[in-house]
Amino acid sequence: MRLLLDTVTFIWAVSSPERISKKAMRSLQHSEARLEMSSISLSEIAIKQALGKLNFSPEDARIGIADLTLRVLPYTADHAFHLFGLPHHHGDPFDRQIIAQALAEDIPVVTSDKKFKLYKGFEVIW
Repeated sequence: MRLLLDTVTFIWAVSSPERISKKAMRSLQHSEARLEMSSISLSEIAIKQALGKLNFSPEDARIGIADLTLRVLPYTADHAFHLFGLPHHHGDPFDRQIIAQALAEDIPVVTSDKKFKLYKGFEVIW
């Protein structure tokens, strides 16, 4: 079972796993779970870190990806095409791209962000 971690879920899994819900943690630890993170999340982390809004280094990201055995899912044109016509329930462009990617890949998203549930066509786990 593939699971796409939202950016904040990835950060919490690395630095504050106690903040992840029990249901989400069970899903992440399931023996058949294949954990993935969007390349968009790496961009979001890098931008927010450069702006001083986030204290999460490139090394933190590399170690987290390795420790969680994450696959970094590339963002493709097919993913971007899912942005066309996507309802504007969420103003965050990073999250909108992750939502589009989840729709294109037909993959559940592990996130605490309640706005993700406003979109139809994929499962939100939290």
